[in-house]
Amino acid sequence: MAKSFRGGVHPNDRKRYTAAKPIEVAPLPQKVIIPTRQHLGAPCAPVVKVGDLVKKGQVVAEAQAFVASPIHASTSGKVVEIAEYPHPVFGTCQAVVIESDGQDEWLQGLPLNRDWQSLDSKELKEIVRLAGIVGMGGATFPTHVKMSPPAEKPIDSFILNGAECEPYLTADHRVMLEQTERIITGMKIAMKILSVNKGYIGIEENKPDAIEIMRKACTGSSIEVVPLKTKYPQGAEKTLIKVILDREVPSGGLPMDVGAVVQNVGTLVAMTDAVVKGIPLIERVATVTGGAIADPKNILLRVGATFAQAVAMCGGFKDQPVKVIMGGPMMGMAQRTLDVPVIKGTSGILALNAADVNIGPEQPCIRCGRCVDACPMGLVPSMLSILGERGVFAKAKEEYDLLDCVECGSCVYVCPAKRNIVHYVKLSKAQNAAAAAQKK
Repeated sequence: MAKSFRGGVHPNDRKRYTAAKPIEVAPLPQKVIIPTRQHLGAPCAPVVKVGDLVKKGQVVAEAQAFVASPIHASTSGKVVEIAEYPHPVFGTCQAVVIESDGQDEWLQGLPLNRDWQSLDSKELKEIVRLAGIVGMGGATFPTHVKMSPPAEKPIDSFILNGAECEPYLTADHRVMLEQTERIITGMKIAMKILSVNKGYIGIEENKPDAIEIMRKACTGSSIEVVPLKTKYPQGAEKTLIKVILDREVPSGGLPMDVGAVVQNVGTLVAMTDAVVKGIPLIERVATVTGGAIADPKNILLRVGATFAQAVAMCGGFKDQPVKVIMGGPMMGMAQRTLDVPVIKGTSGILALNAADVNIGPEQPCIRCGRCVDACPMGLVPSMLSILGERGVFAKAKEEYDLLDCVECGSCVYVCPAKRNIVHYVKLSKAQNAAAAAQKK
């Protein structure tokens, strides 16, 4: 029987548009816009200048802190500009603009063929760092940091997040079907880095073909495929750990506090490419879908290609989009332009028409309690929204466990008053962080 968790919601998954569509490779862009910030942590600094000729896979922006990740050219060509450009998360951001030479030529020495099994944990981790790999489920936390737990927090379990619980998105599903061996190799690499003997792959039941193919690939290994009930947010880290390991991450804690590390499907593919072939993270699979898209697809896109180029590959819009989102509808970021570039965390580009959305005016909380029932973290989202709206930020943190909110949006989905609960949570978190910084 499939495993599940308390709370959560059951939105229509809308995956039928692209679940059966194989990954297509996007044409080489004439120009790529590569932001110097594509991860949680400190932004990178450009190490190229206007006029430089660069090769595919060459570092163009270097990390200057531990919690950061270097950024590479996604094609060969000429650096024509280093300037502020639209960014899908931060509004605007410095970017390195490369005009393609049409050759798409690799940096000398790439790709290579490396025997990863002869490398030790420290060497593998350094390769991952230099390749600029981040969490590709959307969080974009630098992978080498996540794979470096302190000695006092030993890890005994590694979990691959194959749930892909966000509606519409099917990129991870297709990667599991089409790049199975790269995923398993990446999992073995991750387990070697962490000195872990037991691995788990969590996949929702609405992907039976992925469950079957991954089980076959894991035969004879210490990796177990765990079918999960189709329910949102089944793919949240803390939820996966509770469901698969029956361990509860403590309030304010991290997965490593209960001996676990969780990584996304795309992240493990990138780890395999980096460790075995020396290829840095310069492209990713994303789902381009929604009621406004003429021909929804799963596409392998270069980092730095624009959303407009991805939409054009899908035949453009068949309806006027009411909202365009990077990611899924529950946790994704609304966009104001299609001129933003694809970044490492772009799991999907979602264009919704009027029939897809249920937008209305926000009203006062009616204290119905639906958000409390839906919250997978056992919080009281109604109070968090009221406190955030009234500017009582410290109380939200101290008395209502604000920092335990994973911002999944389940509360917003069920709210009859159309409260912008996650907005108020993010505001409260930001204000508490600013207050803490002022005290230092």
